[in-house]
Amino acid sequence: MKDLIKYIAQALVDYPEQVEVFEVQGEQTSVIELKVAKDDLGKIIGKQGRTARSIRTILSAASAKIKKRSVLEIIE
Repeated sequence: MKDLIKYIAQALVDYPEQVEVFEVQGEQTSVIELKVAKDDLGKIIGKQGRTARSIRTILSAASAKIKKRSVLEIIE
């Protein structure tokens, strides 16, 4: 999941080298924290949060396939 989010984020931003992804594993849920450059924050969130919602939808679908719940947190 971590690699998937990193791949998507790097494709969207102007500064792909500043994309950082951390994963906190739980028993049934994992929290994925995404950190990008300040200039790229708007590109990750998108208009009215549409891009962020789309990334979360992709993450949910991939997580369902491995029968685990994942949550995406975008860190400023």
